[in-house]
Amino acid sequence: MSIPTRMTAIAIRAPGAPEMLVPEERPVAAPGAGEMLVKIAAAGVNRPDVMQRQGIYPPPAGATDIPGLEIAGEVVALGTGVSRYRMGDKVTALVVGGGYAEYCPVPEVNALPVPASLSMVEAAAIPETFFTVWHNVFERGALKSGETLLVHGGSSGIGTTAIMLAKAFGGRVIVTAGSAEKCEACLKLGADRAINYRTEDFVAETKAATGGKGADLILDMVGGDYIERNYETAAVEGRIVQIAIQRSPKTTVDFRRIMLKRLTHTGSTLRARSIADKAAIARAVEEKVWPLVAAGKVKPPIYQTFPLREAAAAHALMESSQHIGKIVLTV
Repeated sequence: MSIPTRMTAIAIRAPGAPEMLVPEERPVAAPGAGEMLVKIAAAGVNRPDVMQRQGIYPPPAGATDIPGLEIAGEVVALGTGVSRYRMGDKVTALVVGGGYAEYCPVPEVNALPVPASLSMVEAAAIPETFFTVWHNVFERGALKSGETLLVHGGSSGIGTTAIMLAKAFGGRVIVTAGSAEKCEACLKLGADRAINYRTEDFVAETKAATGGKGADLILDMVGGDYIERNYETAAVEGRIVQIAIQRSPKTTVDFRRIMLKRLTHTGSTLRARSIADKAAIARAVEEKVWPLVAAGKVKPPIYQTFPLREAAAAHALMESSQHIGKIVLTV
């Protein structure tokens, strides 16, 4: 296959609204050592992409300024030292950026083979959310079978993934979401209880749903006043894992609850982690989660797809928060 020297990519003209995303011609990068070049078929859209476009989540030093953290496509060139994949292989991968484009170099160790049961659009909707959920719910949060997980933002890409994976590994799942329709969608995916945070108090409702005990693990992407309310909601020995902050990064909290309940509050981001860190998560996902994906037991719900050139419309939809599940760009 002949690889062009130029490609269409989506650039951020300046920090700002969705219309700052514009198609632009860029050089096609050659794969470096340990990398392969992937001809992209589809790329997932995620909240960090929106934050990058707004100018509040810059790419790590040395990374491309093209947004996009997860892709699926075909291997079209191999860098030195690549041993697992061959030309023509279909892969899905977590990347540090560059997903909103026609081609993207990918560290071999951060890619996974696309199971036959998945379309390319579905495959592109997996890496960012599945890697994030696996690492934070199961590795950092240590969710065990029989425990209760509370997920804020249950209808988001992260939320829908957390519901499916936690249920697959024997957890009870309570979610918060912002409408009756979103709550219904979460229940259909397997959540045991869905709380409409606009009309119900998630602290009281979570306690009621757990016989007064509270949630063993809370996955939070809201921050702000949710932090203190999470401490109230958590069970004794409960864990809270922070993976994003959509409200204020600062709040006033009564820390006595941490001592009285012996709570653990941890958190992480994925994008700035080393290739080796991401490779370790990829191996764990392949070992523990890929059999479920291959068997069709776990599949990312796709809300809408947009052609690459309409990335601005995809971002406008994400910011409206009307979507349930994943938004994907097709190339």
